[in-house]
Amino acid sequence: MAPLLPTQPSREQITGLLLAGGRGMRMGGVDKGLQTLHGEPLAAHVLRRLVPQTGALLISANRHPDTYAALGEPFGATVVADTLPGFPGPLAGLLAGLHAAGTGYLLSAPCDSPWLPADLAARLAQALHTQQADIATVTTVDARGAASLHPVFALLRTSLADDLAAFLDAGERKVRAWYARHRTVEVTFTDDRAFYNANSLQELADLERDRGPG
Repeated sequence: MAPLLPTQPSREQITGLLLAGGRGMRMGGVDKGLQTLHGEPLAAHVLRRLVPQTGALLISANRHPDTYAALGEPFGATVVADTLPGFPGPLAGLLAGLHAAGTGYLLSAPCDSPWLPADLAARLAQALHTQQADIATVTTVDARGAASLHPVFALLRTSLADDLAAFLDAGERKVRAWYARHRTVEVTFTDDRAFYNANSLQELADLERDRGPG
């Protein structure tokens, strides 16, 4: 069992991680975080929402590091890359973030979800503390009552880095399978639109016509 958390993690104890290191295959192989929404790269929208919720910021990117560095500079964000070859998935980005973070906790969010909630970090931190968990992640419930898990939105203890490295070294890649090795709590959000992500150019076009939840 995880050691007891004396207090709920504060903003200064949380490093934000923007996950932008994927292949973007469902967008035809483009760098998803650099695609434009309302005149700005998707990644910029997510960084702007992470800034008030975290202390330091990191960007996980395996392509166009100079572009991401320039994009992250106004937010004080540092670019990190996977240490494993071949774009092995979001866990590799998480590992890079866990190793680079100088705080006890890491908050991850994908680069294609520009409307993530302003209280994401606070609610996950509260759940991590009250449930004495290692990982807090997101579940949404839509208007019909259907639940969906969003595992790459997560608050994790950075002390999990060595375990994740061993998991990846063993050839494992599934996010939920790694979470199952640890005490994980799911936090339910009722605004499922806040976690809408653009996986295709059509979905990005749909976002362009919708100003979002504010």
